Amino acid sequence: MASRPGGAEYEDVARDGEGVRGPGPLIVTEDVVLLDDLLRLCAAAGVDPEVHHRVPERRASWTDPPLVLVGEDAAARCRGATRRPGVVLVGRAQDDPAVWRLAVEVGADSVLRLPGAESLLVDRIADAAEGVGRTALTVGVVGGRGGAGASTLACGLALAAARTGRRTLLVDGDPLGGGLDVLLGAEREQGRRWGDFAASKGRLAGGALEESLPAARGVRVLSWGREPTGAVPPDAVRSVLAAARRRGGVVVVDLPRAVDEAGTEFLAQLDLGLLVVPGELRAVAAAHRITGTLSLLVRDLRAVVRGPYAEGLDDRWVADALRLPLAGELPYDPGIVTDQDAGAPPGAQPRGPLGRFCTAFWERALSAGGVA
Repeated sequence: MASRPGGAEYEDVARDGEGVRGPGPLIVTEDVVLLDDLLRLCAAAGVDPEVHHRVPERRASWTDPPLVLVGEDAAARCRGATRRPGVVLVGRAQDDPAVWRLAVEVGADSVLRLPGAESLLVDRIADAAEGVGRTALTVGVVGGRGGAGASTLACGLALAAARTGRRTLLVDGDPLGGGLDVLLGAEREQGRRWGDFAASKGRLAGGALEESLPAARGVRVLSWGREPTGAVPPDAVRSVLAAARRRGGVVVVDLPRAVDEAGTEFLAQLDLGLLVVPGELRAVAAAHRITGTLSLLVRDLRAVVRGPYAEGLDDRWVADALRLPLAGELPYDPGIVTDQDAGAPPGAQPRGPLGRFCTAFWERALSAGGVA
């Protein structure tokens, strides 16, 4: 098989994708120039393809690869091959009606033209190698005011999701917080932090990302290092969260209250946002100031109201005042401080108030495979 030359335009993608190394696609072509391009794109996606000039004699060599890339030159030789999903007809010619006839004859589900579709084809190859299925349910948590308990809830939600056996990633989106790895008890675990991803752009491999992060109690966590770190560029946030979502399961993001460019990227990836509001008038007033902005950027924003309450207030009153659906009432949990002093993160006790709230939340949110 020919060597895999590295394309300069994919250097960052190839480096960040290193470690994917899942099953590669089958390439069927005799066009040397096209083959060189396809090998380069496979290298960018971090996979090793198998190359044939025609449909392989072994049926499994055709049906088993996650993706089949058929060059236009080989389309006629692929007529009559076993029908299977994931066949792409690849060429360089300008639009030609005959190409679509060839695509139908070989059972291709798409036709891609190079060089214009190179980025799309890299993503398609990498997705196939990673076995991408349903994306992760992504929930963001933000405090209506400082000290509202957003980080505590985010940690509890991640632990409760992990107890269901789902792949779980906890993401620290607040560079000015104390660090979710500390809250989770993973500050001494080896692994990458946000500073290691600041220069990332293009596509990140979901599997490699997951394996590179510290883990504790069944939760992978992406947090900030102990050294000062500059702002993470929006491109890096987009790449990291997109990779995490492709892995499926659950992603929980502890959001910053300030909505800057990076914060906007966090919000854009969410399926559901939870605004944590203590049951007091000043907290409601503070939360009201950010609700308008969040509602514009989050497709589904709901209130989580935390007791104890000021006189005359309850969870419904707070949610109505903010004009938000009520996601639930988070009871006061005096045991959290005691648990943390003993080295247990918030929500580690499934029978405690926080643990029960988070368990009930996921039962509703995951029952239909989405946000209920």
